Amino acid sequence: MTTEPDTLLTALYVHIDDHLKRPRWRGRPPRLTDAELVTLAVAQAVLGFHCEARWLRFAHAHLHHLFPYLPQRPAYNKRLRVALGLVKRAIRSLAADTDLWQDPVWIVDPTPVECARSRQTVKRSDLVGWVNYGYCHAHSRFYWGLKLHLVCTPAGLPVTWALAGPKTDERQVLAALVETEPELAAARPGLLIRADKGYVSHELDRFLEARGIRLLRPSYRNRVPRPGESLLKTVRQLIESVNDTLKASSTSNSTAAAPSKASASVWPSASWP
Repeated sequence: MTTEPDTLLTALYVHIDDHLKRPRWRGRPPRLTDAELVTLAVAQAVLGFHCEARWLRFAHAHLHHLFPYLPQRPAYNKRLRVALGLVKRAIRSLAADTDLWQDPVWIVDPTPVECARSRQTVKRSDLVGWVNYGYCHAHSRFYWGLKLHLVCTPAGLPVTWALAGPKTDERQVLAALVETEPELAAARPGLLIRADKGYVSHELDRFLEARGIRLLRPSYRNRVPRPGESLLKTVRQLIESVNDTLKASSTSNSTAAAPSKASASVWPSASWP
């Protein structure tokens, strides 16, 4: 990928404008088109601007020759939240345009997303009703927040994800992710999912086998190891690195929306088989 901003933004705009299904505007069209808005949002993430205010200052100072009109922060933030669905489709389109997208191996792992620590913050938070208390075995402590269930390729490309309560069974979430978007697994014949011991379940094995998916996970100590289990420890380090990157970006990003708006459309709604 080129690091020259003009070339990068031009290529982004062309790709997004070609793949974006724009709704028909009633009345006067906006001064900043949907394709330009989504290009700005994706470029903010690609160029590493975690703060929306700093990104807009940079855009007003250096990108006016590419965007005839750039809104101020309140208008930009409002338009961006309304266009969340368009941003999701643009990100999925960019991911599917890479060679890593068709990888027939997935890695799945949940990681806690802490939302608050003090009791006062919990009482004032707008996330009440979405999040709950859970226990993190990796850090041996309780936390108030959610769990990010991420599915990615061995190269670290996220394929799909879901936010769920900390007490939600991770096997249910994986089944819901597969059932919510069945086309993802159907496009990868012989798909192999690598997971940890938390996904041990005969029901989950039968559910995935019926869809042509094989689940590889560590065996218990009293069981004979299956072929390929020796590589699971190395693969687990890959997805933990991706999880740390995503959580670090979301923590420092001031434009992160509440789950009620940002992740309701991808929250797994399928029932456990």
